[in-house]
Formats: sequence, structure tokens, C-alpha cells
Amino acid sequence: MAESWATLGVDLHLEPTGSGGLRRRLTDALREAVRSGRLAPGTRLPSSRSLAADLGIARNTVAEAYADLVAEGWLTARQGSGTRVAPGTPGTGAPSGARSASAPATLPGAGPATSHRAPVRPLHDLVPGTPDLAAFPRTEWLKATRRALATAPFHALGYGDPRGRPELRTALAGYLARARGVRTHPDTILITAGFSHALTLLGTVLRARGARTVAVESYGLDDHWALLRSAGLATPALPYDELGTDPGEPGTADAVLLTPAHQFPMGTALHPDRRAAVVAWARRTGGLVLEDDYDGEFRYDRQPVGALQGLAPDRVVYLGTASKSLAPGLRLGWMVLPPALAAEAASAKGRADTVGVLEQLTLAEFLTSGAYDRHVRSSRLRYRRRRDALATAVTERAPEVRVTGIAAGLHAVLRLPPGTEESVVQAAAWQGLALHGLSFHRHPQAVTDPLDALVVGYGTPPDSAWAGALEALCRVLP
Repeated sequence: MAESWATLGVDLHLEPTGSGGLRRRLTDALREAVRSGRLAPGTRLPSSRSLAADLGIARNTVAEAYADLVAEGWLTARQGSGTRVAPGTPGTGAPSGARSASAPATLPGAGPATSHRAPVRPLHDLVPGTPDLAAFPRTEWLKATRRALATAPFHALGYGDPRGRPELRTALAGYLARARGVRTHPDTILITAGFSHALTLLGTVLRARGARTVAVESYGLDDHWALLRSAGLATPALPYDELGTDPGEPGTADAVLLTPAHQFPMGTALHPDRRAAVVAWARRTGGLVLEDDYDGEFRYDRQPVGALQGLAPDRVVYLGTASKSLAPGLRLGWMVLPPALAAEAASAKGRADTVGVLEQLTLAEFLTSGAYDRHVRSSRLRYRRRRDALATAVTERAPEVRVTGIAAGLHAVLRLPPGTEESVVQAAAWQGLALHGLSFHRHPQAVTDPLDALVVGYGTPPDSAWAGALEALCRVLP
């Protein structure tokens, strides 16, 4: 017996009125229902068959209207879960997946960062800055935790030294000297809750010393610039040219913030002449160099670039974290400070340690046991394979796109034909592919000519999703 229209699917009140054909009127009515908030994010819509029966129109008309709105980012359609209103914030007048090149791409319909809703996970995440979290060495980390707890003295679980656990500071002093060429002592190392925490402390110390300006690179992270500005420090942009950042003569700056081992996001190492020049500037003027050793562990086609700190331990503050090598959720970072700054930085941190003791003890054990080295080496091999696959696929499928900045790190810069960055980023957002255009990382005061490019992080997707993420990327390239 034929099913009654009254028993099919869920109810949805629509009035496809207005001008144009039926498909257009239906599409407009559905879009307005989402835009006005009448259809909340996540709402499941009737099947095309059910809605067609309710409205007395052809099923193909409904299916085509649904397909149009999925392509625009208002709806999502997945096998097994039906057609739903895309997650996000209604009432913006446009699907928030259609974002500018200066905003991070998320799923079509995802709300802005200020939304009270939980962040929407994109179908594929190629935003730089995060490693493959699925590859976190859980088994080895658990073993290190057990060993650390078994041997830790009972007083280690107290408030402790604000500089951090001596076990970790000692382990880091040895590792950084061996692996990165850092010259230090455990007493001048300060454990922090990640890079942002370290930069906040440095901003406080510098401002208290009377500093007014920290020059930064023309391309970088606006979050870092904002942290310095919140401490009352100006952040002018350093010059940038075909050799990369030129920090040799940063004007009247009191300090400079650099990523010399792997300039973010451009991907090149600071030129040797410029390394020498910025050290000479610091010694001559009494300025400080804040060295963010971004992606220092991951290099593929060149010899390791030692830390700039090794050239001038008294003028360089070295900053590192476990965020890329292990996971950002550990909230573990460190500063290697000139002796004259160590006490002030520890005072700015506070009287009690603010980083979890168990995590510190575990990382110390992880370092001293050799587990950290083994993990970094295996990760380096896996990321190199991804990088090679990315470079090969882009070269074959988008010959007008040039792959750069891939000798080290966890991301690549894809140089696009002039004038195409915004459209490519928008197309990626509509397909649920999260990535950044280079303009997202450009300092507002940068004097270099803008470049059209994508900054593609190949570290984030798990191995099982990498092929799909790479295919989605190639589809949106010009």
C-alpha cells in the first residue's frame, strides 16, 4: 500500500514564493529559513522524497535545491546522516564558510571565533601549527610516567621552584646542548606552559626594564604580536626580501622576535650573514634577540641549523616547546635565558610553578631515556613522506603552483598565480578544507609586496586521512 504523505519523514514549513522557477524559489526559501535562524544549525531536513510529497512537487526539484545549498555551504549532506543545516551561527547574511583570505578556513557555516558554540572540526585540517596528534607516543609516554612517578621524591608533588622541576631543566640543558647547539645551565632555564606563556612573561620583563619596541618578522602569527602589544610594546615589522627576514638593523627596537631555524611561515632559514648581523646588533646596542626555535626538530633536505643562541648566550633568549614534537595539549615549553634575565623572568612567573609537575617529570624521563629522540626521528620520516607526496601531487596536478619552504618543518608554502589567493581559500572553505592564505600571516606594517600563496600544514591530518586531505587540496588549486 502506498505510504500516506502524512507519515513521511519530518515536518518542514516552507513557502517557496517569489519570482523565478520552482527550484530557485525553493532554494531561496530554504536559504532564508537558515539565514533567519528558523532552522537551527544541525537540524535534519526531510528527505527529498518526503519534502517533495509535502509540497506536491517533483523529487528531483528538491534534490537539486538541496545540492545547490550544500555547494553554497548552507547545508551538509552525508551518507547515513541525511541532509542537515550546516553547523554555525545563523543570521550573518552569508554562510560563514565563505570567509576572506585573511581568516582561518573552517567548515562552511562554522561560526566566528567569538561564537559560544564549540569549534566545528573541518573535514580536512591543513592549518599549520599542529602535529599529527594521532601519532602521539602514548605507550612510551605512559611508561615514562610510571618510571617518573616511581622515582620522584614525595616533595616533588608540592608547589616547588617557579623555574620548574630540576629534573626537567637538567634534562633539557643536556638535550638542547646536544641537539640544538644551545649553551646553557639548568639554573637559566625556565619551564613555561607553552610558547604564548613564555612570550607573555618576556613582555612583562621587557616592559618593566623600560623597553618600548620588539621588532617582529613581516610574516608570522598575529597572536604573538598581540601578546607583546598587550604588554605595552610596539611591534613594527622587519624588512623582508628574497633572502627572507632582514633583522640586521632593526631601528630603535629594544628586541627582535625571530624564527631563525625555520622562518614562519615562509620556511627558509635565516641567512648566515643576517644571523651574524643581528648578533652584532644585539652586542653593540644591548638589545635582545627572542629566538623562537619553531620546527627546529624537523629538517629533511639540509643539515641542521643550530640555534642562534649558541652564538650569543648573553644576548639571546631561546624559546622552545613540545607542541610540535609531541602535542600542544601537554602545555610544556621552556626558555633559556641570559643569566641577567633569569631571576627577573622567574619572578614574573610567580612564586609557585604553574606547569603540571607530572608532565614535567614525565618529559624529563622521556628525554633522558632516549624515547624523545626515537619519537622525533620516526616522526621526521613520516612527515618527510607526506611532504614528498604533497610536492609530487601539486607539481603533477597544478603545474602553475610552486611548492616552496619545504626543507624543514611541518608546512609548505604554495605560491599561486597572482590574484588567486582569496578565491582558492574561499573554494577550500566551501569544501570543508581548512587552510590559511599567506595574507593571514602578513604583518599589517609589512613593507614587502604581497604574495599570493597558501600555507599548507601537512602535519595535522592522521595518516588515515592524509590521502583524502591531499586530494581535496589539489581539487581547489588553480
